[in-house]
Amino acid sequence: MTLNMDESYAAVDLGSNSFHMIVANWVDGRLQIIDRMKEMVRLASGLNDKQELSKESMQQALECLQRFGQRIREIPHVNVRAVGTNTLRQARNGGVFLSQAYIALGHPIEIIAGREEARLIYSGVAHSLYDEVNKRLVIDIGGGSTELIIGRGFDAYYTESLYMGCVNVGQRFFEDGKIKAKKMRKAVLFAMQELESIEVTYKKMGWDHALGSSGTIMTIRDVVQAQGWCDSGITASALTRLTETLIAMGDSASINLTGLSERRKPVFASGVAILSGVFEALNLEKINVSEGALREGLLHDLIGRVHNEDIRDKTILDVSQRYNVDMEQANRVKETAEAFFHQVKADWELDEKTDLKLLQWGALIHEIGLSVAHNQYHRHGAYLTANSDLAGFSRQEQTKLAMLVRSHRRKFPLEEFESITYSRRASIIRLSVLLRLAVVLHRSRSNSSLPEIRAGVNKNRVNLHFPSGWLDKHPLTLVDLNTEKSFLEIADVKLIFD
Repeated sequence: MTLNMDESYAAVDLGSNSFHMIVANWVDGRLQIIDRMKEMVRLASGLNDKQELSKESMQQALECLQRFGQRIREIPHVNVRAVGTNTLRQARNGGVFLSQAYIALGHPIEIIAGREEARLIYSGVAHSLYDEVNKRLVIDIGGGSTELIIGRGFDAYYTESLYMGCVNVGQRFFEDGKIKAKKMRKAVLFAMQELESIEVTYKKMGWDHALGSSGTIMTIRDVVQAQGWCDSGITASALTRLTETLIAMGDSASINLTGLSERRKPVFASGVAILSGVFEALNLEKINVSEGALREGLLHDLIGRVHNEDIRDKTILDVSQRYNVDMEQANRVKETAEAFFHQVKADWELDEKTDLKLLQWGALIHEIGLSVAHNQYHRHGAYLTANSDLAGFSRQEQTKLAMLVRSHRRKFPLEEFESITYSRRASIIRLSVLLRLAVVLHRSRSNSSLPEIRAGVNKNRVNLHFPSGWLDKHPLTLVDLNTEKSFLEIADVKLIFD
């Protein structure tokens, strides 16, 4: 089959237990999966007591990513998205790994928050088994976390990510490989304790059907059905028989069950314990299993971005409404910032898609901090942006967006841009300059249109050309621009206007 690489897409999921990649073609408005790759890297087991990844675990992960990278080398960069989950959220030396992973894969790795992971999992399940009538509980047990979501159709109502996965629970309760009744019960109770904070809320919301996704649950299904303990999905009675069988076998190395791979044996008992805890806490009698999971959700999210159905646009609109943003002012600033962007993008080497999107979002929410207090509202806004659960955004994207909000007024916080990777720092600073200028020019919050302003740049020099005599008729704007000129000098940007 001949592939049109412009319509080929790839999603890479760097999970705590396994790395997954799917490659698909977009044909006549539908996804056509053409390749899947999976390697059990077990990255979470490489975390030490200091929450640092070992060199050995990083090396194994990088070798896997090199193989993935070779497979997707010819796919356009904009059509590839790779994300890291719980272990990379936890790793203190994650930055070192991410820089090496970028080289190995050939694409940047985005770190996503737990609830964003849950949203993407639900999306993957919903696209695989669509149901617009019934409310569904989706359970996904990964290597470092377990996600639980309630939703209907493509809409997720509740998303939660709990810090328990088959790798970290295995290290805590089954480190020596022994499977004893007391250890199993302690692991189940630990899972129930983690669920305690959401149990009442989830039961109150309720669901019509329960579904499981990803490797741990799919393996449990394969095992219990191979033994003839249930005909479809996973039942509570089958799960109980499986637990009793594991205890009778007594050791992870001694497990001999059809449907269980050799590599999954060390984390199988802990996965069974977590699922047993979920069944017990939520009074489940049976769950069915979906083939869709995080990577499928990631792929649909990516295609939505490319085809102008970006969930992040809706998220920004929701945020602006939540914090009662003055949308007339926000749109004034956005339109002026956009106009400047298009005039300087070539000279400043700004990207039409990623950079312009970021600037637009920053303009729309730059005043959300006013919902906290007027004093230092740019700082309040940056905190809200960086620490909120923003659907569709990775941790790195939220950091960049927060820096736009933080730096849109007053003293230019150049030292704080060190939180942005060096390769992206210059472009984020330049976007901040464009946003600042738009904010200054709309400080009066007037509905009167601005004149045509020509913007030009030469490295760190910005030139604004106003119609003859306009600044003389607007002395407050002239004063504001002179003040801004002083602020920008801190960022080594020279502002010239006439």
